Amino acid sequence: MNLHDLDEVISIESSNPGTQWSRNMFVEEMRNPFGYCFVMKIEHEIKQQVIGFICFRNVEEESELFNICVHADYRRLGVGRQLMGFYVEFGRLRGIKNFHLEVLSSNQAAICLYRLFSYESSGMRKKFYRGKFDALLMAREA
Repeated sequence: MNLHDLDEVISIESSNPGTQWSRNMFVEEMRNPFGYCFVMKIEHEIKQQVIGFICFRNVEEESELFNICVHADYRRLGVGRQLMGFYVEFGRLRGIKNFHLEVLSSNQAAICLYRLFSYESSGMRKKFYRGKFDALLMAREA
């Protein structure tokens, strides 16, 4: 992900059922020395189009997934699975042993995706999102 991708990333992010990130949050994460942000693009007419993105941090043997989102037109087509596969392999190649994330507890599509990658429930944060909605904590070992 780079600054030129942000308009498309923000547009995709606006369809996210959870708490949306601001442009500044993406910029700060891209600047974080432990942060990684990637986009998935396809050829669309005469230019490339961002159809999904993923942001995470790796610190020593731990990784935390912060944000993953797929363009509404490309959901249920395997894009999220490809992004997650990339993330897990990226971490594995860098010696990550433990992966963590939190997800809106009502986001069943995301929870099913994470379970495909051997994530298991590890706790709950009550009223974590906007002071109203619970966050399910999930984790997996490499």
